[in-house]
Amino acid sequence: MALPAVFTQFVDGMTRVLDAGTQDEPRILEMGGELLRNLVARDDWLPDEFAQPHPQYYGQYLLYADPRDRFSVVSFVWGPGQQTPIHDHTVWALIGMLRGMECSERFLPQGDGKPMKPLGLEDLHPGQIDCVSPTLGDIHRVSNGYQDEVSISIHAYGGNIGKIRRHVYDQKNGAVKDFVSGYTNVTS
Repeated sequence: MALPAVFTQFVDGMTRVLDAGTQDEPRILEMGGELLRNLVARDDWLPDEFAQPHPQYYGQYLLYADPRDRFSVVSFVWGPGQQTPIHDHTVWALIGMLRGMECSERFLPQGDGKPMKPLGLEDLHPGQIDCVSPTLGDIHRVSNGYQDEVSISIHAYGGNIGKIRRHVYDQKNGAVKDFVSGYTNVTS
């Protein structure tokens, strides 16, 4: 299914930002953030097939993967009360809230079997954006801010996030395990 023009404009804009050859993460996040802010400013473009909640776990629907794996765009669909484990990305990420509310709790590893240190909780509402990266802080747990409704956010990552080896962290002892997330709508 072809996505609407507003989404294509976002992808074209991100492609231009990365085609400019900049490796300057702050510039990518600034320019990409403005593009994402424009995309999530309206909530009439996401096709229903990329907005369906699962009763047991959140969905990560691939909307676009750059042919050179420089970035990918997904819709995260959160059923009531659903959340991720504590995880990282290993690349920059832009998060734009489309519907509902997303809560992000950031953490810092303490090492030597010590618990993860909580750094604070931030709520994201429709139209707002956030970013994470290894240089800004990349470890968080994300959850649907509502216990009784679906929330949807749009994420852009500095790579094909469904293929990237990343990490989950045990909150109690900081133990790290590798994982590759894949996508809800793509089989390997």
